[in-house]
This record gives sequence, C-alpha cells and structure tokens, in this order.
Amino acid sequence: MNHELLGQHLAYLQLAFAQENHVALAQQAAEKGWGHLDYLQHLLDGEVQQRRQRLVQRRLREARFPVRKTLEQFRWDWPKKINRLAVQNLFRLGFIPAKANVIFLGTVGLGKTHLATALGYAACLEGHSVLFANAINVINDLAAAQLHGGLKQQLKKYLTPQVLILDEVGYLPIDQHGADLLFQTISQRYERGSIILTTNKAFKQWPGIFNNDSTITSAVLDRLLHHAETIVIEGGSYRMKDQLETPVTTA
Repeated sequence: MNHELLGQHLAYLQLAFAQENHVALAQQAAEKGWGHLDYLQHLLDGEVQQRRQRLVQRRLREARFPVRKTLEQFRWDWPKKINRLAVQNLFRLGFIPAKANVIFLGTVGLGKTHLATALGYAACLEGHSVLFANAINVINDLAAAQLHGGLKQQLKKYLTPQVLILDEVGYLPIDQHGADLLFQTISQRYERGSIILTTNKAFKQWPGIFNNDSTITSAVLDRLLHHAETIVIEGGSYRMKDQLETPVTTA
C-alpha cells in the first residue's frame, strides 16, 4: 500500500482523522485480522466522531453562553416549587423539531437562566444551533442596526438559530420602539424556530414590560404561548441564601 499517496488523497478530500490514523489502523487491522470492510468502518467511525465533536464545539462557540451550565448542576432542593419531571422532559429536546417555546417564570435567583442555559447546552451537544442573548441587548442591537439601515440583516442573527434564548425579559422597562423590535423578533420566529425565554413577570404583568401597549402585549403572548411549555419556579433567591442564613448579631 502506498501510504504517502493515500495520505495525499485523504488530505485532498479533507478527511483529517483518516489522514492522521489510516496507517495505525491498517497495522491494527493486520494484527487483529480485520477484513477490508472492518478497516473501512473503523476509519469512517473515527472520522464521523471527530467531525461531530468539531460541530459541537462550533455550536457552543456560536451560542455565546455567558457560562456553561448543565442540568446535573442544578440545585433541585432550593426552589420551593418546581415541576422536576416537566423540566427533565424538556431535555429530551422534543420542543426543537416542533418549533415550540419554553418559558421559565419566577422571581430572581431561582435558576431560570441556569436551566435555560443548560437546555441550550444540551441542544448544542445534539448538533442544534443556539444563540443566547439578553433581551435588552437584543433590543439595543436591533435599534443600532435600524439607525444604519441594517435592521433586516441584523434580525437574521436572531431568526437563523434553531433555538434562541431570550434572557431576562421584563427585568428592565422597554419603550415603545424597543417593544416593537422585540415583537418583531418573537413574531418572525413564530413556528419557524424555538425560543427559550426567562422572565420574572407573570403574564398578566406583561403590559408593563411592553410600555403598557396592550395590542403588542397580546400579539406577543399569542405567538409565544401558542406552542409553549411554561415552567413556574417559586421560592427565594439562591444567590441571597448566605445572607438569609446568616444569623443577626447584636452588640
């Protein structure tokens, strides 16, 4: 076998794993008595696995998670109320091909962003495209693009991924222009791609998020909740637990 020529062919075909390992695998095949098809299968199995790993790493970079979180890291013992089975079922990722949405609703410090990030991370591991973005940052980004006539192009950034994570919707007030931009993002993803959204506001409070515009609020909720799983989390802030648990001393 002309290994040099074979290596050149594999390099031309951009089969990096096969190029690096075909000689070692050929020696292993000879030692173990593999047939030609067995050798080919081992070579291609390695190639496929390496490409999948590269795809996952690229998806993780493109997702722009502030930190990487997993479901295993979540503190189930802290919230007073959470539907654990419903959350675990979401990690089967059936909502992605269904182009459905997931909403984590609860006050601050209960792990909404953790679960949203972990769900996005799990989606990346399965080869899905994900983008994590703070809701206010999305609005500011689109507003800046609109000033320069690039709104349509910039919107594609938030419409293209299979999963868009919109974090902290409702934490800061949105003016009329911001409400319009967020509405465009949500409405144009409707039945085209999934949204994972975290919010600290019950749905009846959402008019306050959208500048008290009941028309936009109704339109947003209609599209967001049509195909959606809402996970309500109740309890106190985990980030404040140390202060809450520290006894008060008096002089």
